[in-house]
Amino acid sequence: MKYLPLLLLAIVWELVVQLGLISRDLLPSLSDVAKAGWTLLREGDFWTNGAASLYRGGMGLLLAIAVGAVLGIAMAWWREVDASVGPLVEALYPMPKSALIPVTVLWLGFGDGSKILLIFLGCMLPVTLGVYNGARSCEQALVWSARSLGASRLRVLWDVVLPSALPELANGIRTALALTFVLLVSSELIVARAGLGYLIGFLGEGGVYDAMFAVVLVVAFLGFFADRLYQRLMHRVLAWRD
Repeated sequence: MKYLPLLLLAIVWELVVQLGLISRDLLPSLSDVAKAGWTLLREGDFWTNGAASLYRGGMGLLLAIAVGAVLGIAMAWWREVDASVGPLVEALYPMPKSALIPVTVLWLGFGDGSKILLIFLGCMLPVTLGVYNGARSCEQALVWSARSLGASRLRVLWDVVLPSALPELANGIRTALALTFVLLVSSELIVARAGLGYLIGFLGEGGVYDAMFAVVLVVAFLGFFADRLYQRLMHRVLAWRD
């Protein structure tokens, strides 16, 4: 029952096309999309483009998590870092991240580097703010208690502040995970010679709309699967809070 709305959407999609309510030129039937998708899965080009996208997205996200977490903790723990970096992070956060596509291409060209840099810059900000807010919300009573027991400043950071920041960090990473797919496909649609976004644009320009929709659904499924997998992982990691 949990995924019943998706099943109903699939049925409605197939019916409106088969009944002629929407032209096949505008929206291929789901059955045609499925056939085109099966054909794509048997071709090497699809897997090559998929591997390129996963590499770019994974590298950009991992870098964003590593740098964003360290930066967020530093901002929360040292006032000097917060005063110097905080305003910049807050100013850049609302900016549309896709606006950075021309900048990253200018710096690193049309290869993997520009896509990885774009995802890194776009996804680092929600991770940074997430861990920053989590660390700042740590109960001061716990910090004072640890210091009164003789814990060093570094020990307090590791044993008290970091565990308190984990839930907000997890939320920031989940936001960054969704943003990864948005930035990846957007950049590959505009400036790429390989990748799932490039494949969507290439098939669309060639009028192969059933295959184009198949790739779109693959990207949607990857995003959905990644989010569900991440939620399960975080449920286990944060089980100690229940």
